[in-house]
Amino acid sequence: MDKSLRGKVAIVGAADTEVGVLPGRTPMELGVEAALAAIADAGLEKDDIDGLVTCNAMAQPMMYHAEATAEYLQIFPRYCIAAGAGGGTTFSIIHHAASAIATGMADVVVVAMADSMRSGLTRDQAMLVQASTGHPEFEQPYGPTVPAYYALIAQAHMAEFGTTQEQFAGIAVACRAHAARNPAAQMRDLISVEDVLDSRMIADPLHLLDCSLVSDGGSAIVLTSAERAADMKQAPIYLLGAGEGHSHEHISAARDLTTSAAKEAGERAFEMSGLRPADMDFAQLYDCFTPTVLVELEDLGFCKKGEGGAFVESGALLPDGSLPVNTHGGLLSHSHPGNPGSMFALTESVWQLRGEASGRQVANPKNALVHAQGGIMSSHTALVLGTEAS
Repeated sequence: MDKSLRGKVAIVGAADTEVGVLPGRTPMELGVEAALAAIADAGLEKDDIDGLVTCNAMAQPMMYHAEATAEYLQIFPRYCIAAGAGGGTTFSIIHHAASAIATGMADVVVVAMADSMRSGLTRDQAMLVQASTGHPEFEQPYGPTVPAYYALIAQAHMAEFGTTQEQFAGIAVACRAHAARNPAAQMRDLISVEDVLDSRMIADPLHLLDCSLVSDGGSAIVLTSAERAADMKQAPIYLLGAGEGHSHEHISAARDLTTSAAKEAGERAFEMSGLRPADMDFAQLYDCFTPTVLVELEDLGFCKKGEGGAFVESGALLPDGSLPVNTHGGLLSHSHPGNPGSMFALTESVWQLRGEASGRQVANPKNALVHAQGGIMSSHTALVLGTEAS
């Protein structure tokens, strides 16, 4: 019996809402807007949907979020779940939804996620979120916020491999270069390495432009079986591989600060897909802070451990580079509405693989890797997507 998901499920619809500062529109409204648009993109009606996945919103939390969303949509799914895995929520739940389709628990699943981190939280509420992430006994008493935890990773990489602030800054520059080509991105003005280093220090060595945006917005996709996808409106984008990796919850318990469980997640996704890092035409890598991308590049096999800085300096991540990364602009320049942030990397990958990313289109892409992580480099999921099922 073939237990692999390779090529059995496809993405057939994708949609984003506007992003940025969207006052007067709740996370529920944004999520439903994205869901309905993705359903329309797939050429379906909402009554065709029998599976629904959401994630809870920090700005509008609900005890039964997915069920509340289904109620709002007036659909009555037989598969319904709200996922919670931090920033990796989007990708960790995709293979669960794909498994539901492969095992007959649902035929057509919508994954819709939204939040209003920019306009829906007060400054005090936002700071409480930042400060409450760490271990309540071993981390929080010392006062660090989320940027400080990622700064710790950056400092460790600098100490072990000689990585420089300029190399981290190059990641922000590359993401902005992609965003400049994307009319939907929140920040589109080109920046230089000097601009990053001249922006105010947040947590040494991370400057303001090393840190992701804070945004409102929502995004959604539609999944169905490969057999059904063959007869649908849009060209199917197949799930070829999926893998997870989990190393810790709190950074004080991390096994290693410069190698993450992205390594295991990537290895498992590539093994299922039968492909290698060299087969990827582009990648979408979780970029809550610039050092995150550098560690992921190494752990996912795009360069050797310790060589991430040089890889960035080579220009590989840029629009005309050997591995365009975060072709929509990423969390650093497109948007970051919290847990749903990586949804936009997924919809962008669909449009790239369809050949519909006007103005920023990668030339003739066939395969892509998308990766996200939750916590402080804690829980990782990698997906390999492709235009052909086998």
